Amino acid sequence: MDRHGLERLLAAVARGDAQAFERLYHATSAKLFGVCLRLLSDRTDAEDAVQEAYAAIWRKAAQYDPTIASPISWLAMIAHNKSIDRLRRDGPAHNTLPIEFAFDVSDHAPTAPALAEHAGETRQLDRCLQQLEARRRALIRTAFYEGATYEELARRTDTPIGTVKSWIRRGLMQLRTCLES
Repeated sequence: MDRHGLERLLAAVARGDAQAFERLYHATSAKLFGVCLRLLSDRTDAEDAVQEAYAAIWRKAAQYDPTIASPISWLAMIAHNKSIDRLRRDGPAHNTLPIEFAFDVSDHAPTAPALAEHAGETRQLDRCLQQLEARRRALIRTAFYEGATYEELARRTDTPIGTVKSWIRRGLMQLRTCLES
């Protein structure tokens, strides 16, 4: 569901519309469960945190302000906060294992040379993005950082979808050429 659909559902929930709340739940519960599960290692704890999050959403829907955050960001923040509350309430002993388990855990964190290489690649990507025409740069960033679809981008920019696809394709070709040089 797109941003505007979620905003409409939240407005209806704020008015006490139980059917809108059910539609909001079905549209967003998988994402919020993922947020909770990422923070809480136990599936049951994550399910409980999601339930607490939706109870808070029902009570606080009128507080949602679309000028401050997207609906999914606002919902995810509530789920995140409920997960953090649960971690704090259960205490560190509930979420830790004995130190002996650490011996078998490998460290997958990047090494210092890998981090330095990544930083260089990021600087090169930023430099190449700056070389793009502003409209193409904005479309590519929105598509990749926000996960916007071609349809959403076309709607946001009031541009035919074929034109948006062409702009993005040409922009990506320019990026590839710049990154390969």
